[in-house]
Order: sequence, then C-alpha cells, then structure tokens
Amino acid sequence: MDKWKDKRVLITGVCGTVGVELLRQVRAREVAEIIGLDNNESDLFFLEEENREDKRVRLYLGDVRDRDKLVRKTVGIDIILHAAALKHVILCEKSPRDAVQTNINGVQNIIDAALTNNVGYVLFTSSDKAVNPTNVMGTTKLMGERLMTAANAVKRQGGPVFASTRFGNILGSRGSVIPLFKKQIMDGGPVTLTDDRMTRFIMTVAQAAELVLQSVHMARGGEVFVTKMPVVRIKDLAMVMVQVLAPIYGHDPKDVDIWLMGAKAGEKLYEELLSEEETRRAVELDSFFSVMPAFKSVYEDISYDYPGKSGDEKLTRAYNSLTERPMKSEELKRFLMDNQLI
Repeated sequence: MDKWKDKRVLITGVCGTVGVELLRQVRAREVAEIIGLDNNESDLFFLEEENREDKRVRLYLGDVRDRDKLVRKTVGIDIILHAAALKHVILCEKSPRDAVQTNINGVQNIIDAALTNNVGYVLFTSSDKAVNPTNVMGTTKLMGERLMTAANAVKRQGGPVFASTRFGNILGSRGSVIPLFKKQIMDGGPVTLTDDRMTRFIMTVAQAAELVLQSVHMARGGEVFVTKMPVVRIKDLAMVMVQVLAPIYGHDPKDVDIWLMGAKAGEKLYEELLSEEETRRAVELDSFFSVMPAFKSVYEDISYDYPGKSGDEKLTRAYNSLTERPMKSEELKRFLMDNQLI
C-alpha cells in the first residue's frame, strides 16, 4: 500500500537544497497536496514558476519563527518534513541569537503546530554536527533533535509521531566544497584544503531526500535515524576533481596546485554520525542506524519493530568518518561522475 497516497504534506525550507529535492520526490508520489514554506522570496517565486502546472503544489512565504502561521498552515496536514534551518557554521557563530530563534525556537513552533492540528508524522532533518557539537550551529541542531524526541512525551494518545534523521555532507549543495573546488580549478588553482587528513561522510541530495522520505513511515516516535554514508578523504576529492576537470577547463592537472591552509577553529578532522554513548541504544537497519530515546520511560510504550531490523545486539563502536574505510580514488571518481557532480 502506498503510504503517501492522498496525504497532505508540508515542507519547510522548501527553497533550500534538500527542500527542493524533497518537493520533487514528494511530487512523484500520489499525494493530495504539498504545502511549501520558505522565507526566501526570490527563490520561492522561481520555484512556484517551475511547479505552476502541478495544482497540488502551493508555495507560501513564511518563517518557522512565526508560530501562528505554522499553526494555520498545518491545518489538515498529515506529514511535516522540517528542512528549514540556519546551517552555516561561521554565520551561526557570529549570530547565535538568530541560530537559536530558527533552529531551536523554530523546531518548537513546528512541534506546537503539529500537536495543535494532530499531524500524523513530523520528521526533522538534522546534521552530523549535532554529534558532540563544537559550535553554535551543531548545538542548536542537537537541541532540535532533543525537542523532537521530547515531543513524544507530551503528545495525546494517537497524536503525532516525532522523529529526526541525521546525515553528513550533501555534495553539490549550497556551501559544499565541490562548487568551490570547481571554481578554483577553473581559475587554474590553487585548490585550497584545510588539512589533508580530513575525512567526511558524503551523499547526493537525491539520496538524502530519498532516505528522509523512507524514514517517515519507519518512525515509531522519538528516534534519530542516522543515514549510512560512504566516506571520502577531502584530499582525494580535490585530486580526483583536478584530474577530471583541469583538462576540461584548459589546464594541465600537474599545474594546478593544492594548498594546505590549516583547519579552521572548531573544525573537526573527521565527522561523527553516531556517538559512543548512542551506540548503547541504537539498532542497525538496512540503510540506517536508529538511535532510541535515552529516557524511554517518560514516553508512551512504543514498540520499535522496524522492517529489516538486523537484531537487538549492541553496536560495538561509534560511527564516524575516521574509522570507516574511505572510498578509493577510482570509486570516488565513478561516484562523482555517475551522480553528475563533475
């Protein structure tokens, strides 16, 4: 049975990289209506033009800081995909009040609206930076996860199912390193790296959105779904891109230098998607790990009976990009070309 059939879906941050892809993939399902909210007027106008022929799509200016508007727009909604956030680490560090207002208060506003209108499912898109956070942005995303989990303690019987999904770098998205490397290679170099030991989890925006949609109906309440992702050395990414793109831009790859700039303050050499503490309350699924709530006793009795569950045995180690095998250069090149990233 198609669990999306005839459902009404609300997407926040619909003009963002993930939001646009969520809209595209939800449109491909037999939903009854899609409400999109964003505070980016220009991008919202162009997105509306692109979706003019689909009468199910209704796009509105709005901000997750506006609780009253969220309450009005969630009337009759079955599923909320909450992708709106301030995500730039340095800008959040310089404007922490704004990060709190959007990434924490905004999440609470979504929760309040969902409870008011008895929405079926609410899924929050989180970040690897929520694990052992070293900055304001990561800390606010961690608090967003905690609010989503805690919301299951106050809901009415049969009320919304609140959960989160956490993933790492989305290649090709705004702010990702690929557009920067492309421009630097186009200019003949140098390509700038912070540290050649740095590793990252990677995925495409289509994969990220698909896994978000998969996790919606898997959610039982309060979990954080951690997406399994391949790992790449950032130095390998730069070298592969130079080898492939330099000739296209009229340069000899040997002439494009790679400079090490030093890690930025607060920047980790590796990414964490699952902490040591979380392994004690996590189970492994086909495409995810599911991290159970730490304080299950304060929630209603929930059965975490996932399809594809591989067992209840405890995980033996944290899930981070330092301990996972990185992609080899040929694997990485194929991944980038198959996904039209280079």
